[in-house]
Amino acid sequence: MVARPTVDKDLFKSEGPDWDRIRIFHSVAEAGSFTKAADRLGLSQSAISRQISALEEELGAAVFHRHARGLVLTEQGEILLETAREIARKMAMTVTALQERRDEPAGHLRITTTVGIGTVWLTHHMPAFLDLYPEITVSLMVTDDDLDLGMRRADVALRLNRPTQGDLIQRKLMTSHTHLYAAPGYLTRHGLPERPEDLDRHRLIVYGDDAPVPSLNWILVAGRDDDPNITPRKPTLTVNHVYGMLRTAEAGLGLASLPDYLGAPSKNLVRVLPDLEGPVFTCYFVYPEELRASKRVTVFRDFLLEKVAEQSVW
Repeated sequence: MVARPTVDKDLFKSEGPDWDRIRIFHSVAEAGSFTKAADRLGLSQSAISRQISALEEELGAAVFHRHARGLVLTEQGEILLETAREIARKMAMTVTALQERRDEPAGHLRITTTVGIGTVWLTHHMPAFLDLYPEITVSLMVTDDDLDLGMRRADVALRLNRPTQGDLIQRKLMTSHTHLYAAPGYLTRHGLPERPEDLDRHRLIVYGDDAPVPSLNWILVAGRDDDPNITPRKPTLTVNHVYGMLRTAEAGLGLASLPDYLGAPSKNLVRVLPDLEGPVFTCYFVYPEELRASKRVTVFRDFLLEKVAEQSVW
């Protein structure tokens, strides 16, 4: 067994460390750089650097090795990070317990999900949820990046990829299918494609760089899958959000591959080449272990499962 490193007896001064600096250290250590931590905390890089330097002076020990490629924890920094993580977990549990001492679910719930799910499907159902639980308030953060739940940047997440962190609880929420959609006006002007090869002469709307789901831009190669020297079609428009793809397709710009929960309910779109299906992806409801007993998390999870079951298009 590897011996556990020990801390010098003077590492912590008698009056104790500045806990705000510990919080900043925690964020920097988890992010791996001052730049990323600055974005998460809403502080400047110079302010964070000063706080870390002050913490190191206060502790009498360096917590990071600073390299051109980034930050590496020192031995003392690793010990401090373990303690900081434990403090963050206990604080989260304490806040949850204080917020939910009453019988009715109450408190603030921070939700993060993708732009497509958040701006259309989830916002459609939020009024009903808040009517059911008037003592709960909500912050909704829509982004195609995964916010760090371990850092409590959000309480729960609806994610399109299975989490790998061991301290996160996950529940399969839904499996969504994708098809091609277009506005009737566009099809009147440009004709209805009858075979995948017909896509070669159509205007195509695709997701821009860093698509949240692999193969989201399958429309560029549909019907050419057996070609070993496949050459993707050229899109007419790229949009970096699925919601933007939905709206431009509704405006009649061209054909777009959309998840059925977005495309099928739209009154301004029709499904094209209905037997041609794109990638299938699964959405997970994810939250930290310390919120397992949270009433507001539990009722929100159950509410979403109910709404998923009510909707026929997935």
